[in-house]
Amino acid sequence: MSNASTAAITGALRPGLIAGRYPQRLDPDTGWADRMIRSIQGALARLTIDHHAGLHRVAEAIGRQGKQLTGLSNTRLENMLVDLRRRFRSRGLSDPLCIQAFALIREVSFRTLHKRHYDSQLMGGWVMLHGQLAEMETGEGKTLTATLAAAALALAGVPVHVITVNEYLVQRDAVSMGPLYKALGLTVGFVTADMKVEQRRAGYACDITYCTNDQVAFDYLRDRLVLGNDHSQLRLQLESAHSRKTRLKQFLLRGLCFAIVDEADSVLIDEARTPLILTRNIDSSEEHAIYRQALKLALKMENDRDFFLDPKGRGVQLSLIGQQGLSRSAKTMDSVWQNARRREELVCQALHALYLLHKDRDYLISDGKVVIVDANTGRAMPDRSWERGLHQLVEAKEDCPLTDAREQLGRLTYQRFFSRYLRIGGMTGTAREVSAELWSVYGLRVQRIPLHRPSQRRELSPRIFPDAPKKWAAVIASVKQKQATGQPVLIGTASVGDSESLSERLAAKGILHQVLNARQDKEEARIVAAAGQKGQVTVATNMAGRGTDIPLAEGVAGLGGLHVIAACRNDARRIDRQLYGRCARQGDAGSYQVFLSLEDDLIQQNCHPAVIRFLSRIPAHGGMFFRKLNLFFIRRAQRRVEGRHREARRILMQHELQTDQKLAFSGNME
Repeated sequence: MSNASTAAITGALRPGLIAGRYPQRLDPDTGWADRMIRSIQGALARLTIDHHAGLHRVAEAIGRQGKQLTGLSNTRLENMLVDLRRRFRSRGLSDPLCIQAFALIREVSFRTLHKRHYDSQLMGGWVMLHGQLAEMETGEGKTLTATLAAAALALAGVPVHVITVNEYLVQRDAVSMGPLYKALGLTVGFVTADMKVEQRRAGYACDITYCTNDQVAFDYLRDRLVLGNDHSQLRLQLESAHSRKTRLKQFLLRGLCFAIVDEADSVLIDEARTPLILTRNIDSSEEHAIYRQALKLALKMENDRDFFLDPKGRGVQLSLIGQQGLSRSAKTMDSVWQNARRREELVCQALHALYLLHKDRDYLISDGKVVIVDANTGRAMPDRSWERGLHQLVEAKEDCPLTDAREQLGRLTYQRFFSRYLRIGGMTGTAREVSAELWSVYGLRVQRIPLHRPSQRRELSPRIFPDAPKKWAAVIASVKQKQATGQPVLIGTASVGDSESLSERLAAKGILHQVLNARQDKEEARIVAAAGQKGQVTVATNMAGRGTDIPLAEGVAGLGGLHVIAACRNDARRIDRQLYGRCARQGDAGSYQVFLSLEDDLIQQNCHPAVIRFLSRIPAHGGMFFRKLNLFFIRRAQRRVEGRHREARRILMQHELQTDQKLAFSGNME
């Protein structure tokens, strides 16, 4: 490709005459045939995950360039960076210039952070720079890897969003990598939920911005409200020439140019089942009494007679008896209860709040408020709320003050949002299972990156028990055994409730430990830093499953390294692998073991009762065949959940497309 062509492509990635003042990709007009072709391509893309030959050649070329830089002064490196930025502007992101940029970034990183990128990190950065997803095993240093692609793009004048799953990682990574970016002559900022408008705008104005997926997506929705139905890039250009108060000055973002998505499978897959809804509070004090009435009516109903629960699909259905009983009760009530459809919807929502949403699993009570807990990350989400009155019904159930309802201002799915970036790259430790979906939805090809050092992670035989008390007793016995040798232990649990219940059992046995769940999110850095100390026991939810590095204290590697106990199976194999990946990072020693019970939610809700009865009759020490039989049915249950979640994402995308077609005349989907 010629220098002129490369320069034009790079110019189209940054705000300006080519891409416009607010660059973003238009939604593609895809029919069923296009979607079918993308699905087939996605299935075929899985065959190329392990093709590394080209990446090895790139790493070798960067290494050769780097050898020429080691003896140069800092002033000489600064001059080379100035020259590189000039050549990026004229020639674009050509491979020779990118190789030189990676070598410079690597050398400056060593001089400022005392960290030199490994060859595996060079490969990962190269993959992301070229709009692909790098699957790097947990512990391979993805935070440092991202600096290669982010800095190279920023040196070429492309605004970069480094997007990750929580604000702890946003601030940690922006601060820890800040000296490197500053030495490269780049500005770095971050955006968190507690920032005001001007602070957010300043954060996005930097060359590189660290932010969470929900913050950048909601800020984009706010920009869409400012943009309105007029999406003309030319009109935005003309506004700045003849008006002082332009829409450009009201925008928070500079457009959607390039995103590097950390923990990409969590953001692009797990989070994609729920649409983003931008709202504002409206006075709904009159409806509070209605919600309380709905709750009282629901409490009088009997399961399997008046209504039926679907724990798998999180649904409630009234029976004919329930509908008739509700109709009789409504005769003496206010007018809102005379509408059959409205009263049945209210009561079904109340039943959902009562029987399908559980305290310390789906939500917490904090300072008298209901706070949703994210099922994928285990973190508290104070800015989120359930819609259609469900949040107020949970508040009434927990006897909390009822908040006002929220009016919808804009709506967008993650699938549509990330598809609007001009280019997207990503990284995660667990992408191979969803590589086909990542390609078919986002056009992201997965490349597995070789390990820096051979893995020493040991898997111990899983243990399966007929009931929860036996499982927890075995977990505690295993903890005591490991602690006696000084080996640190991390125990992963399914929910806040499980983590606190286990904490009580450990305390009763006199085992000192730390708990990390949504209640302790402010102490996360301290708890994680101590989890690799000799004899330390840490009980955690999925908060400890992604992005957390647990450093081993001196001498711990010789004791076997960190030992991870998985006290549950998650909804997806990827999330399980994230937890196992907390141990044995970058060639360290480490091990993990799974403890399961036939009373676990995954099994109870996704296995036929006859299968559970059959499995309960298998002796606990029945040998390899029976253990594999147990694991077969448990894995089958997990596949069912993965299939339902995949179908939910497909239906959500289909619904968005249908809504888009119906509202096409308005010119504004959101």
